[in-house]
Amino acid sequence: MKRVAAIDCGTNSIRLLVADADPATGELKDLDRRMQIVRLGQGVDRTGRLAPEALERTFAACREYAAVIKGLGAERVRFVATSASRDAENRDDFVRGVVDILGVEPEVITGDQEAEFSFNGATKELTAIGAASAERFPGKGGGGRRAGLERPFLVVDIGGGSTEFVLGSESVRAARSVDVGCVRMTERHLVHGGDISDPPAPGQIAAIKADVAAALDRAEETVPLSEAATLVGLAGSVTTVAAIALGLGQYDSEAIHHSRISLAKVREITDMLLSSTHAERAAIPVMHPGRVDVIAAGALVLLSIMERTGAGEVVVSEHDILDGIAWSLAG
Repeated sequence: MKRVAAIDCGTNSIRLLVADADPATGELKDLDRRMQIVRLGQGVDRTGRLAPEALERTFAACREYAAVIKGLGAERVRFVATSASRDAENRDDFVRGVVDILGVEPEVITGDQEAEFSFNGATKELTAIGAASAERFPGKGGGGRRAGLERPFLVVDIGGGSTEFVLGSESVRAARSVDVGCVRMTERHLVHGGDISDPPAPGQIAAIKADVAAALDRAEETVPLSEAATLVGLAGSVTTVAAIALGLGQYDSEAIHHSRISLAKVREITDMLLSSTHAERAAIPVMHPGRVDVIAAGALVLLSIMERTGAGEVVVSEHDILDGIAWSLAG
């Protein structure tokens, strides 16, 4: 066993996982897993820079995480930064702040590296499951849950600023990152004069669909999306849609992990989110406050991917890039 700490800092959230990893058995035992919405990518698509208030929110979370890591005695720490800090002109300010707080330099990884971490984190369990097909428990609201998934997997990680597509079985066969995410689409198409259209107009929805379609065209230049046997969806937009589909009264990671949500249910939820107001979305029991304004765009990205790939369902994973980062420390 190796005690490791992984930090994933994306466009919308920053997450920590401290775990005991056993490479021999493929077991990753969580000791602490937490997330904060810091919106590091606030305004980056428009200004090209990380906003001072976004940096301070992120550094505050880093200080909290540093205390957790020290308290649990992690042997190795890795901090991975994704889309927002890749794009920003002033990313050196971000790097210096993280080093001062955590003592490790954030790795501003490429989209392809991000995709590989996501794939490893999401599929290590699925690969270990093999061909088993025992029913774990019945799903609700269009989602079931069982082992024994067909390969190859198409892992789709819908983040705030980018979406990663990774095709593979035991290992990555093809990967591509495209600049389409829930925050980027919201800021680009739904914000006017500082206010978010609530609900969005048909023309705004069409503009998001057009952006996502163009991004899918780019992804297909590298990743043969239609060859996937199983679509695996990651990150907050996907898990929130799953939580709504399952009819949960509160967010429950155990219930969401490996749930299977049908295309029809994703379409129904996306239509509901796109036609709802801020207050209506905020009243959904499983809705994180930091996702209220961006969840409609995130759900639309997921729906567009399912329609393009012909997937009849999405298998939802709570294990993603964060788990992949942790496994990279355990070898």
